[in-house]
This record gives sequence, structure tokens and C-alpha cells, in this order.
Amino acid sequence: MTIDLARNPRFSQVPFYHWYEMSHAAFAPLRAVADATKLYYDNPLNPLSHSAFGKNVSAACELFERTTRRYGKPVFGLETTEIDGIEVPVREKTVWSRPFCNLVHFQRPNPTRRKTSAPEPKLLIVAPMSGHYATLLRGTVETMLPYYDVYVTDWIDARAVPMSEGGFDLDDYIDYLIQIFGHLGKGAHVMAVCQPSVPVLAAAALMDEADHPALPASMVLMGGPIDTRINPTAVNKMAEEKDLEWFETNAVMKVPFPHPGFMRPVYPGFLQLTGFMSMNLDRHLDAHKEFFNHLVEGDGDSADKHTDFYDEYMAVMDLTAEFYLQTVDAVFIRHALPKGEFTYRGHLVDPSAIHRIALMTVEGENDDISGVGQTQAAHRVCTNLPEDMRAHYMQPKVGHYGVFNGSRFRSEIAPRIRDFTATHSERLSAVNAAPAPVAKQPAKAVATAPVKKQPSAGAEQTIAAKTRKSRRKKPALAKARNDLASLLLSKPQGAADDLKKISGLGPKLENTLNQIGIFHFAQIARLSRKAITELDEKLTFKGRIARDKWVEQAKKLTDMPAKDASLG
Repeated sequence: MTIDLARNPRFSQVPFYHWYEMSHAAFAPLRAVADATKLYYDNPLNPLSHSAFGKNVSAACELFERTTRRYGKPVFGLETTEIDGIEVPVREKTVWSRPFCNLVHFQRPNPTRRKTSAPEPKLLIVAPMSGHYATLLRGTVETMLPYYDVYVTDWIDARAVPMSEGGFDLDDYIDYLIQIFGHLGKGAHVMAVCQPSVPVLAAAALMDEADHPALPASMVLMGGPIDTRINPTAVNKMAEEKDLEWFETNAVMKVPFPHPGFMRPVYPGFLQLTGFMSMNLDRHLDAHKEFFNHLVEGDGDSADKHTDFYDEYMAVMDLTAEFYLQTVDAVFIRHALPKGEFTYRGHLVDPSAIHRIALMTVEGENDDISGVGQTQAAHRVCTNLPEDMRAHYMQPKVGHYGVFNGSRFRSEIAPRIRDFTATHSERLSAVNAAPAPVAKQPAKAVATAPVKKQPSAGAEQTIAAKTRKSRRKKPALAKARNDLASLLLSKPQGAADDLKKISGLGPKLENTLNQIGIFHFAQIARLSRKAITELDEKLTFKGRIARDKWVEQAKKLTDMPAKDASLG
């Protein structure tokens, strides 16, 4: 389902984001006074700093400042890791970047690995795009670093992305995942924490169906909402009780000035944080009372634990409205994936197509966000996956965050994940040693990288037949036809045109068109009315092709006669 925000401006009447910004600005002088007062009462030269009164005032000022500040994005701060008892340095490097996501590689040497050994297994940790930053998985990354070549999706705060970069919805999320798998290459392992379980499963199904050359060896889904009809939690029940219009009216707002994403429709981070904290309000109030007492008593260790946790917990990011609404609708209201109704750019996603990617699901016994059984439901929809490529583990006595962090994750869950991925790395190695099967032509919606294969004699005949068939279809640019499919190409014919020369078509849209199969002005110039309607369905904001007159602009750029570009 595509959420057309341009035609549905109900959210624009909600000014809470502006009020939040104004209140934050209004509190700035008070925070400055609180900081100065704390410094005064913390000064050892001040006799009152040693009194009960001074300690209470200092603690109150710090508590006030911390509860009214805006928390910035934390850092991973992983400078070293230990491999077989040897401490080695860790360096973060962004190796792939898009407007809404950076792929961060945690590079480190392995002093125990021989040069002739096989490459270390790659592990992609897909962080949730549900409010908190990827740094929430710091402990997860730290646990996995000694055993894997680790990569993490570092999602970018939507309020920091200018409107000129275009939108970002659930289909774009899946596009990003497929492109990242292509960057990592065949045989990587993927671990999806909570929310990304659904798009990771969808991406895996699309890639397996299309014989994508960069199929991951295994995927581990952890505490994810595959089927929220099973043991619904308070979050799931709320989504069922409200319709999509309610969420659009009450939860979507426009980013205020002076943020780079000014006027972008988003689900604000402060609303998400309010929801998180309201689920366990008593626990958070008690934690802050204890923090105050620790400060008064001078218990620095306990106070530091509190600040370390809440510095991470209180740092939240905005989500694009289209991604948020599409996720709420598809995952929590319609339950599209388990019902077999989940679509990606108009293409029905079929989880039963997964038969070469091993699947492990992990749940927590006390999970109050994704109920027990919701993640395990992935096994029921992946009907063609062999039993020896499946595993499920339910960890006793842990909640949602304990599934991917904490002592039980390190001692009980992570070793099981390592064993599962090691098993299927060996399986993949055995498959690679066997004669390679002939790859089918990948689906147009899925981006693939060129891969050279040595087909058998029989396969050569099949490929030759497909080639002859494709050559008969190639003159699509020589004669306009009504449907979009007749204009699409698997790759550019020569050098791709700079589609950004068309007014209203930016880098984001150019990338989207390239993924669909449009690389040249001539293709756009020959769009018929039917093809425009089909292409509109694949774009975030409908009506842009006609509104910005893409076809007319493309004709001028190609100097195409009007009769050759007539609309059907």
C-alpha cells in the first residue's frame, strides 16, 4: 500500500512539534541557571557543598537539566575488542551511504587468522528504525565483533534529511536492504532486531525468488512482529483499535524550522519516547527517584549506570511519515505478511520462495513489545524451507531488550546464533563447491550486481533461447507501446543519461527510476498514459510525472519528433 501524503494533509493541523520546539527553547535559560547553580553547590570551596542542603540542591539541578535537555545521537564508542585473548583496535568506517541510511563497518584485524584461511563470516546487523538510534545495539555489536566481520545499518534522523532528497517508505527500506546485500556479496549473515524482521524477511523472499547473486546464507529474526495477531501486546492492541486515519491525524507532524528536514512529514521522536516511557511509567519514575538519592548520597557508580542507560534511551529520531504509516498499516493493522497480502512496489511478496536462506527466530519469554510466537510465525510462512535450515529459540526470563542485549544474550543467545551461522556457512561452502546452477533473470524490482557464471552445455542452449527472445524485445525504444514493461531495461544501453536534467527529478528519483529499469531520456519521452499510471504507482508522490511535465522535458532533451513520442 502506498501512502499518498500529498493528497491527505490532515496532519498539517497538528502543531505539537512547534510547541515542543518552543517549550524546549523557553527552558534553555532555566537549564543554564540550573547548570550554574549546580556548579556553585558542587564547588568544594563552598561550605554548603558539604551540607545536606547543598547536596539536595545540586542533585535537583542535575535532575532538572537531564529531564529537560534534548539528547543528541550517541556514539558506538567501541575502540577495541578481544579475539582469543588478544586485544585489537576497532575502527568505524561508513562503506555505503544513502540519504536515510549509512552502512557502518566495524573494521578490526584478526591476529589468529592465517592469510590462507577463508574470509571471516560477514554479519549484517539491521538496527530497528523505530525511534532509537542504531547505537542502542552497542552491546549486540560488542558481543559479535570477536567472531564476525560486523556491519550495522545506521539509520538517519528524518528531521535531518532535506525534502529535496525525496521520501522514504517501507518499499525504499527493502530497496536499501537488497542494495546492502549486493554490497556485502553472497554468503553474508543477517540479524534483524525487532522492527526490521518484516522487511528483512520480505527482502529475502524477493531475492530468493529472483535468484539474486548476493543471497545471504542465513537470517536471524529477533523479537520481530511477523504476526502480531499471536499473543498481542498493548502496542499491538492499540494498533488494532485505531484505524490508519487516526495515526495520520494524531501522530504525523511536519518538521519545524530550522531543522534541515523543514516541512517534512514525520512521526516525531519525542512522541515515540512518550509512548515508550508511558508503557512503564512507574519504573521510569522510580529510576529517577533512585538517581536523585544516589546523587545526594554520593554513589557515583550507581548514578553513572543511570546516566549511561538514559543517555541512550532518551536519544530518539524522527521517522518519515510514509514509512511509519505504511508499517502500521501493513504490519499491525492488516497483518499483510502472514496473510500473504504483503506487496513490494506492486509485486506480491511470497515467503514460500525462501528455500536457500537458513532461518533462525529468537524470542524472549517476557517480551512486552513483540509477544511470544509473533517472531516464530516466520517459520509458518516460509513453507518451502527444509527443516535442517530452521531453528527457533525462546530465552526464558528476558524481556524485549534482553533478546539482543545483556548478560543472557551474551551467555545464552549469542552462542546459539554463532553455532547456527557457522553451520550454514559450511553448508554454503559445500554448495559453492558443487557445479553452479543457472541463474534465472532477476525480477526487475530487485537490484542485482553482474555475476559471471559458467553454464553447462544444456544451460547454454537455454540462455541462448532467452537471449534470442530478449533481442526480439529490445527494439522497445524503436516503437512505442502502451505498457511500462515494454520500455524497461535490465541495464543502460551504453552510458546512462543524467535524468536529473529533467526539472523536478532529483538524485533520489533518478536512483528509483534506475532500479525500476529507466536509464534514458528516450524511455521517459515514450511513456504512454497507461505507462505513466503504472510508473506513478511506483513513486512516492503521485502525479509528479504529469505535474513536472517529464515527458515533454525528455522529448526536448532527446530532440524526439512528436509523432514518435505520441501518447497511447
